[in-house]
Amino acid sequence: MGYQPIENYGIIGDLNTVALIGLNGSIDFLCLPHFDSPTLFAALLDDKKGGSFSIQPVFQEMSTKQLYLPDTNVLLTRFLSEEGVGEITDFMPVHELNNGTELTRRVTNIRGQVKYKMCCRPAFNYGRSDYDVDKLTDHEFVLTSKGDDKTSLRLQSSVALKAEENAITAEFTLAPNETADFILVYLDGHDQHHEKDLKEYVTKCLFATVNYWKDWIAQSTYQGRWMEVVNRSALVLKLLSSHQYGSCIAAPTFSLPETIGEKRNWDYRYTWIRDASFTVYTLLRLGYGKEAGNFINWVEKRCQDIKDNTRLGIMYCISGGRQITESILDNFEGYKQSAPVRIGNDAYRQLQLDIYGELMDAVYLYNKYEERISHDFWKDMAQQIDWLIEHWQEPDEGIWEVRGGKQQFLYSRLQCWVAFDRAIKVAISRSFPYNPAWREQRDLIFKSIYNDYWDENKKAFMQYPGSKTVDASALLMPLIRFISPKDPKWLSTLKCIEKELVSDSLVYRYRPDLAAPDGFVSHEGTFTMCTFWYVECLSRSGQLEKARLYFEKMLGYANHLGLFSEQLGFRGEHLGNFPQAFSHLGLISAAFNLNKQLNNSRNKNVNHSI
Repeated sequence: MGYQPIENYGIIGDLNTVALIGLNGSIDFLCLPHFDSPTLFAALLDDKKGGSFSIQPVFQEMSTKQLYLPDTNVLLTRFLSEEGVGEITDFMPVHELNNGTELTRRVTNIRGQVKYKMCCRPAFNYGRSDYDVDKLTDHEFVLTSKGDDKTSLRLQSSVALKAEENAITAEFTLAPNETADFILVYLDGHDQHHEKDLKEYVTKCLFATVNYWKDWIAQSTYQGRWMEVVNRSALVLKLLSSHQYGSCIAAPTFSLPETIGEKRNWDYRYTWIRDASFTVYTLLRLGYGKEAGNFINWVEKRCQDIKDNTRLGIMYCISGGRQITESILDNFEGYKQSAPVRIGNDAYRQLQLDIYGELMDAVYLYNKYEERISHDFWKDMAQQIDWLIEHWQEPDEGIWEVRGGKQQFLYSRLQCWVAFDRAIKVAISRSFPYNPAWREQRDLIFKSIYNDYWDENKKAFMQYPGSKTVDASALLMPLIRFISPKDPKWLSTLKCIEKELVSDSLVYRYRPDLAAPDGFVSHEGTFTMCTFWYVECLSRSGQLEKARLYFEKMLGYANHLGLFSEQLGFRGEHLGNFPQAFSHLGLISAAFNLNKQLNNSRNKNVNHSI
């Protein structure tokens, strides 16, 4: 079928995994039963061998549209033709409503007498395992992997199915208002088959799922100008959180390339302390204290697992495991031949000192606005901050996880300052005992940043001491309250970032020719989250018209469903893993601040006129 553009996909999920569904009605990516489990469908990474689950009408010509049912993660894919109109409703009942993992597809014929074709072509275990087919009835098959995992699925349908070579297929014709239902169930060994009226069952699950998402998004406290895009971003973040463990993943996909045909292809199906901590800020801001608390509890367990003299990992499996050894899938050619296809991520071995600041800020905000942390958790965190006393001056791989050598990155130094600062604030607010050396170290870092990272010739804070370029991660300096957004030194740094890294309204993370080497030679796109950070810096500095224009322009790069990947290419194409949590976190934060600044400006004008 060829490769769809990355931005042609929508996602559905059950809070333990997600499926990506193209505008052509094909499910081209799904891991079962968890985000970081092996793929069942991965046509997104190999259109011939990856596996897919497609449903399409037999039209000579047609156009397609996708939309979410309002305020839900239930996806509608529509097929429009002179010959007829049909649509697929795709959803996964969430685990709070359904103990199992089910993928449900309902085909509804709207107009005309339309013939449809369905083809379910699984590729178990990243396409490395064959499978057995057991026919129960004409409407029900069980598929079992021959691999060591013995993964087993049940495909049930309201229309007749047949087994063909490496696929289960169906052909059926629907009149107006007729439907056909398909359910793919993950069998976990405890599944008991029950006869059921499939149409009634699907209808019941659909209404329950719609109501779940509507009830969840109704809890959001955001009431600003960009409610629709903020709500959609919140729904994405919820989809990327694990109901079972409380962790949050960076993105649900792996090895979607940052540059087509190049080697910067990573697995993002894991929990980065950095990304998840930013998620906590956002969830608290939106009023979702329960979800924020789930992650704080997950972190508390990770701290309990740490032995003496060891540090917190930068990333984990969703269950909390630390071993995420990287390997290559030689059997997949990669998205548009962008090899290698990597699973696992060796970045887990890296030193990234910034995670302490991001996590401590999340703990500080949760303790302040939601629920007081336990004394045992405080002792574990305090031990980590004590570890930082001896290590904050070390070079590390930084936020961009460079594989070309460690540096003393500005961003890591900033977040070390945050770690000491927020730890002191938590201790004072709770009257907890704390190491007096924290205050000394915080002030040393503050002076170091102004003395070692400031370039008097460029009038800017540089990527690392002696560097020739600025870094877009510096855009967080005023956002983490290290410096005033209107401080002259910050404003001159912002101008330098605009000169070196901003193209129109889009922001590159750094200049590859001048920055610390990342171990790869390839041109990359602009980073979506950096653009949203830039917008927020503009609004905080009082440049409201410019900030609003750039924010609206950036929203125009979203896909048809309001989703963002990690990067944008020269033609506005989406690059990297999709959808990216960090991109949507940046959007929500920028929308909040810009809306607040616009309201404040409007109120000042009204008061002045009065």
